Amino acid sequence: MKAIRNSKILLVGAVLAVALAAPAARSADLLEKIKTAKVFTVATEARFAPFEFVEDGKIVGYSADIMEEVMKAMPGVELKRLDLPWQGILPGLAASRFDYVVTSVTVTPERMKAYHLSAPIADATMAVLKRKGDAEITKPEDIAGKPVGSQAGSAQLAALEKFAGELKAGGKGEIAVSTYTDFSEAYADLGAGRISAVVNSLPNLLEAARQRPDVFEVVLPTFGQKTYFSWAGRNDADSASLNALIDAELVKLNKSGKLVELQKKWFGAPMELPESLPAAE
Repeated sequence: MKAIRNSKILLVGAVLAVALAAPAARSADLLEKIKTAKVFTVATEARFAPFEFVEDGKIVGYSADIMEEVMKAMPGVELKRLDLPWQGILPGLAASRFDYVVTSVTVTPERMKAYHLSAPIADATMAVLKRKGDAEITKPEDIAGKPVGSQAGSAQLAALEKFAGELKAGGKGEIAVSTYTDFSEAYADLGAGRISAVVNSLPNLLEAARQRPDVFEVVLPTFGQKTYFSWAGRNDADSASLNALIDAELVKLNKSGKLVELQKKWFGAPMELPESLPAAE
C-alpha cells in the first residue's frame, strides 16, 4: 500500500511539474480576434458632415478617409461600419456591442477617464452659427436671451449650458436651450427661424455655412476652452493593443502631413493638432 501511495504521489508531482513548466495559456486580445475574424466593427454617427455622412448610400467624409489609411495597418481585415445615433454610441462601446468608435468624440476630462480616447483628429472648439445677416448676433455673448439649439447628450450641449450659466450670472439674460437628436434638425430650425443660433464645434459649423452660404453664417471668435475631436476605444487590457495601433497610425498621419492634406480637402484649411491629448484632470 505504501508503494502505491508513493507512486501516486510521484505521478501527481510529475503532472504538476509539467503544468508548471508549460507556458500559461493566453486568450487572444481584441486585436488578435479582429485579425482572426478578418472583420473590424466600428460605430459611427453618419450625420456629422464633413467628418462622417452618407453620400450615394456610402459613409464618406474626413473620418472615412483617415480610416482608409489606418486600415492599411490591418491587411486582409474588412472594415464594418455601424451607423448609429450619437446617444447610443459610447454606451454601446462600453457594452462591447462593437470594437471601436470611429466618429467625432469631443474630448472631455470625464470621457478621458471612462474611455481610451485616441490621438486628436481635429479641432473641436465651440462656436455659434446664426442666420445670415442677423445683426443682433455679432459675437458669442450676443446669444444671451435668445433660443439656441444643440445636440442632446453632446459635449457641445454641455458647453452651451455652461456658457449660458456664465452669461446669466453676468446679468446678460437667460438662454432658452433646445435639444435635438442630431444637428441637422437644429440647422433646420435655425433656417426656419424657430431658434436664433446653434452651438456646435467650429469645423462642423464652417461646413454648414459652406453648404448653405445664403442661409447660415458662423459667428467668430470661438468660445470656451480649446478642445479636440478623437476616436474612442474601451479602456481595458483586452483593447490595449488595438488602441495602441490606431494611435500610432494617427500620429504617423499627423507627422507625414496626410492629416493636413485631408483637412484641406474637407475643411478648406489645415488644423494645428498635438500628437497626443493632454492628461485628464
